[in-house]
Amino acid sequence: MARPSLALKDHWQEQRLFLSRIIAAGVIILLLTGLLVMRLVQLQIVDYQRFSELSQGNRYRIEPLPPNRGIIYDRNGVVIAENQPSWELVAIGEEIENLQETLKALEQLKLIDVSEHNTLRDLIHSHRGFERVKLSNLTEEQAATFAVRRHRFPGIDIQEALARYYPFGEASAHAIGYVGSISLADLERIDRSEYAASSQIGKAGVERAYESTLHGRVGYRQQVVNAQGRVLFDPTVKAHAENVSNLIGGLESKPPVPGDNIVLSLDMRLQLAAQEALKDARGAAVAIDPRSGDVLALVSTPAFDPNRFAAGLSRADYNALTIDADKPLVNRALAGTYPPGSTVKPFISLVALEHESIDPHKTLYCPGEYHLPGQTHKYREGKGGIHGPMDMHDAIVRSCDVYYYQLSTMIGIDDIAAGLKAFGFGAVAGLDIEGEKSGILPSPEWKRKRFSRREDQAWFLGETVNTGVGQGYMLVTPLQLAHAEATMAARGEGHPPRFLIGVEDGTTRAVKYLDPTSLTPVAHNPEHWDFVRDAMVGVTSEAHGTAREAMKGLTYKVAGKTGTAQVFTVGQEEKYKEGDVDERLRDHSWFTAYAPADEPRIAVAVIVENGGFGASAAAPVVRKILEAYFAAEGYVASEP
Repeated sequence: MARPSLALKDHWQEQRLFLSRIIAAGVIILLLTGLLVMRLVQLQIVDYQRFSELSQGNRYRIEPLPPNRGIIYDRNGVVIAENQPSWELVAIGEEIENLQETLKALEQLKLIDVSEHNTLRDLIHSHRGFERVKLSNLTEEQAATFAVRRHRFPGIDIQEALARYYPFGEASAHAIGYVGSISLADLERIDRSEYAASSQIGKAGVERAYESTLHGRVGYRQQVVNAQGRVLFDPTVKAHAENVSNLIGGLESKPPVPGDNIVLSLDMRLQLAAQEALKDARGAAVAIDPRSGDVLALVSTPAFDPNRFAAGLSRADYNALTIDADKPLVNRALAGTYPPGSTVKPFISLVALEHESIDPHKTLYCPGEYHLPGQTHKYREGKGGIHGPMDMHDAIVRSCDVYYYQLSTMIGIDDIAAGLKAFGFGAVAGLDIEGEKSGILPSPEWKRKRFSRREDQAWFLGETVNTGVGQGYMLVTPLQLAHAEATMAARGEGHPPRFLIGVEDGTTRAVKYLDPTSLTPVAHNPEHWDFVRDAMVGVTSEAHGTAREAMKGLTYKVAGKTGTAQVFTVGQEEKYKEGDVDERLRDHSWFTAYAPADEPRIAVAVIVENGGFGASAAAPVVRKILEAYFAAEGYVASEP
């Protein structure tokens, strides 16, 4: 059988196929080369400037530099808040072998709080491995404790820092406030770029109110870093800075601008005297210069140590403060609202005199209780006594409630409300820090709005009677009452209370003092001012004056008024016995005063919660404040 014939090989066809493939490959190479050249042109020529800047940006890193926070002084140049060198415990994540065990070991040494364990762990993980993360502030003792054990903690170190320090601790807490860690709520109200290097911000009091003045302006310095962001050259080291300068033409830097220092109206001598006088009581004291509105002292007790907040208060410690039954975080001077009791009687007397509601020399009889016409309800004398015939002078001196029960019905609630409003009752006094409450100045209009009453049910005469002795719906704050007392002392020439009286430039140290502002004057007949002043002097000096014993022996005249504010209503057939009442349900003790009575330079309001009669608890506190004030002016505290 013959073999099949084989087809001959087509060399020409193979050559054509080979050439076509070479041409296709060449075209592709040319196209790709063209694209590459175009991209190189774009990168090296068209977009050169932009990518050059980006590459330099990857080479440099801007490190923000925190400004020094401004110092706070009292009116005499005493430092109230400053910055002190401190120690910070920091962690470098990539150098820590076992983070969990390391944190537990630090907890055992009490260098970090147990409750912050998870928070610190997450904080370290959220940063790049080579970055330093602050764990806590350390005392010198804690820093020493760690220093001798440093070899046991790879990746943990201590570094120097500046911490806010309050030399007077609790005595300045509610006035000055404190600084704390920046929160999400804080970030919404600040310029974040100015806080790039700061971890703390003013949280309360003066620290918060004047944050923009105290904080300063952030600076910066350039650092040379690698692609991972690790610092290669530190411009703060001279040798490094010179090397970098030779290589890349120098590094830019801008020093931070320190915050301005501020001068406050506070007199720390009075502040400390008030704090010491109140001691462990729940209460507040406010002293104001009636000539300017300067707040000379503002104390609320019990208080807290603001240094604990500045150092970083643990969650457990903060919760302990918030649930404390004595409420140390509450600023009673601004936010505590209380019935003013008999402290309103001088103001109501002025209203009565101005409206000629009664002849001040006319006597009204005090049988120990009062009944509205046609009613059996008893409005009893505060101490349960019988004063007999009382004119207005005696009624102020002896604080006769029955006289003012009757007087209030003669004046009428509309004139009472309008007259008290002129002194600032029912409105915030306007102090230049946050947290002030307005209290309540009751009136028919107020009650209609508050309770949505019909016109014919808006107000009852018995409510006028209660208002006449500072009870019922009426509420005031210690600041509000001190402000009203200062306006009384200045014969109606009122000034809004203020803390800030001067600003010192943080760089030049030049001080600019601020002039006080004035309020609309409260107009009254000069004879009426004199009458009420003389009666208030009688409170502290006459035989039957309710504060005579408390002010006995002072060499200057004091115009004052005691007040006792009921916490709960005593039944008609019951008698109030302080010893039988739970301590927190006992009457509040008030005392207001200004001195010297003829040329007032200081007005004071003090409340002692559940302190009882005004002369027994609050008046001695006022005396100590006055003694501290006048001792500095050369007055003898008491007669020999």
